[in-house]
Amino acid sequence: MGHEVWTQGDESSYGILLLEMFTGKRPTSDVFQGTSNLDNYVKAALLEQVVEIVDLVLLHEKQEGDMSANQRLTKASTTIHIKFEESLISILENGIDCSTNVHGERLDIADAMAEMCRIRNKIRADHKIYVVLSM
Repeated sequence: MGHEVWTQGDESSYGILLLEMFTGKRPTSDVFQGTSNLDNYVKAALLEQVVEIVDLVLLHEKQEGDMSANQRLTKASTTIHIKFEESLISILENGIDCSTNVHGERLDIADAMAEMCRIRNKIRADHKIYVVLSM
């Protein structure tokens, strides 16, 4: 209010929104006190515990989709699970890159959108491979 519009503020807000949507946690949550914040929470879990920090609603929907598409545990479903985790990591990294506190290091919003489109297209391609493999 009363300040000049600043595109990097939009980038930061977009990054925080991505992190909120995929973790189900708000940056103002009681979990984040002192020096802890949503960015640090995601960064700490990103590579080894990404599934543990993702909102359970997202995981539940993915598991239901896996069960209805194919009841067997196959190489294809294992591959799709790995691709799912890789996609989550990419999305959360995009959120972190947009919301970093170092203004000069924030991902430009156009680049952030291009990255999300790349991730979406990769998910679509991976899904087509999964459908073919599970037949």
